Amino acid sequence: MLNRVILIGRLTRDPELRYTPAGVAVTQFTLAVDRPFTSQGGEREADFIPVVTWRQLAETCANYLRKGRLAAVEGRIQVRNYENNEGKRVYVTEVIADNVRFLESANRDGGGGGGQPMREEPSYGGSGRASNNNASRSNNQDPFSDDGKPIDISDDDLPF
Repeated sequence: MLNRVILIGRLTRDPELRYTPAGVAVTQFTLAVDRPFTSQGGEREADFIPVVTWRQLAETCANYLRKGRLAAVEGRIQVRNYENNEGKRVYVTEVIADNVRFLESANRDGGGGGGQPMREEPSYGGSGRASNNNASRSNNQDPFSDDGKPIDISDDDLPF
């Protein structure tokens, strides 16, 4: 079986960070994902997909994502249900994200990210952790944002 989803869209509002009674961070936000076609009226339609992140990834998303920011989300679809106040069964379909990539650089609108992935890795001790694949860099600046100026590269920097 396979349950995997990848979405790219814009946040419809700031992420909402909460903590479970056990102290585990959980963030919820909605991603607006454009459909690949237009309606009969010529307008572009979108799907609004709820996304949930957990643990360190949840805290990172709450700190750096904002309404309108472009993000890529990778995870799995989960369907859960509960009984509301009127006794009616309510079904909720959402994406449980284990990888969120901030697709707009911090320079564009003051937020953080720069296209760096935040990924929740398997937890063996009960607490999840997020890792940044580019964490070895001393700063989070984009090495290719040079305003069109030539890049000075020595022969020692080339792999061939």
